[in-house]
Amino acid sequence: MVIKHRRRSAWQFLLLPLRLAIALLVVISEIARPLYRPFVKWFSSLPIVEHFSELVGSLPRAVILVLFVVPLAIAEPLKIYALFVIASGHVITGLVIIALAYLMSFLLVERLFHAGREKLLTYGWLRWTMDRVETVRNWVSEMKESVIATVRGWLGYLGN
Repeated sequence: MVIKHRRRSAWQFLLLPLRLAIALLVVISEIARPLYRPFVKWFSSLPIVEHFSELVGSLPRAVILVLFVVPLAIAEPLKIYALFVIASGHVITGLVIIALAYLMSFLLVERLFHAGREKLLTYGWLRWTMDRVETVRNWVSEMKESVIATVRGWLGYLGN
């Protein structure tokens, strides 16, 4: 029993940097969301993108899953890699990599998920995962609003 606990603790310790990197990416995503949302809305309204969304939505759920997972499996590790590139001192290169990875996420992965959402969420494991993602997004949003309110309060106090 002690050995199992030590193994679990070791894994938790080894996965801590990955968890921190993912948490950082979630925070960056939530901060960037208001900046890219108008662009994504415009892109989504293009006739070719609307046609593509309809086509994706008409496909079987397994095909939609593959179409969704492949770019996701490329974009998400690229974001983590970009953080390592930035940490190694190549800030411009890292920022370009992370910008391209986010662009892929915003324009391709989110569109694919949106187009096939109804069918994708019939997978129990994906529904469970997306529920957790939504919980984290809501928590980050609440924290962001709290920080904004605090800063506004400080600025109002300093202005008087």
